[in-house]
Amino acid sequence: MSEAWPATGSADAAPPVCYRHPGRETYIRCTRCERPICPECMVSASVGFQCPECVAAGRQTVRPTRTVFGGKVHSNPGLVTSILIAVCVAVWLVQIAVPSLTGRWDIYGLAVASGQWYRLFTAGFLHLSVIHILFNMWALWVLGRPLEAILGRIRFVTLYFTALVAGSTASYLFSDPLGAAAGASGAIFGLAGGLIVVARRMHWNFSWLVGIVALNFLLPFTQANIDWHAHVGGFLAGLVVAAAFTYPPAQSRTMVSIVTVVALLAVCAALVTYRTSQIRQDPTFGSVFQIGGTFPDPGDYRPNHF
Repeated sequence: MSEAWPATGSADAAPPVCYRHPGRETYIRCTRCERPICPECMVSASVGFQCPECVAAGRQTVRPTRTVFGGKVHSNPGLVTSILIAVCVAVWLVQIAVPSLTGRWDIYGLAVASGQWYRLFTAGFLHLSVIHILFNMWALWVLGRPLEAILGRIRFVTLYFTALVAGSTASYLFSDPLGAAAGASGAIFGLAGGLIVVARRMHWNFSWLVGIVALNFLLPFTQANIDWHAHVGGFLAGLVVAAAFTYPPAQSRTMVSIVTVVALLAVCAALVTYRTSQIRQDPTFGSVFQIGGTFPDPGDYRPNHF
């Protein structure tokens, strides 16, 4: 039912009051519904002012701006990248204050085989030296912001953590059970792979990125204690997930993306299960998994970084 407001020109009529604040006289009306609004309730519009309810109703009818691949456009497209960097730096500071955290969160093969699968995730937030974290966070900043902007936050986060898990899985699958590894490079190489796919899809010049990735793949052959398995695993996952995000038609893109990510994580789970069974059946480590067994000291094994 529409409301009738007294004519403002009538001498006998009471002055109009704000419909949200009845005690406030006002002669300003919403340009859409024409209800009186006080200065506190006024929202500037292209012509005149609108009341909060009309502004909210108008926003519901406006479709959000999307990126070319369906991601939502945000005013701060690098927010998630910044949060990931902040979390890694915070964990690094905790590692300095509580050194035992590294041994509880890294990918120690025997510990993972005993059922501590959470290490495949937590190891992606650990770093083993100042140079290690500085280089990884620089790479995350350089690669993460453009990829987050064009994919959108949800797809970006999905790609990042899928690559993290894939990189950790590769590290666990091919590394010595007595060794240990940690680092965010699996996820970061996933971002590199994802950015290459996006650049190829958008017909950008990405030769510089291919050169950087190739150089980093060569580093393990010139420097000790770099777990290149995690690099390869994360990179391949980034390629696959980014392709699922960018190449299918818009109408089927979401379904293809979900199926691809779920399938990839299922493959990771299957490989971890296989590797766990392999380690547990190894006569060398049989006593470790008996009730009351303890993990052997890694001794001279230094944690690998990736």
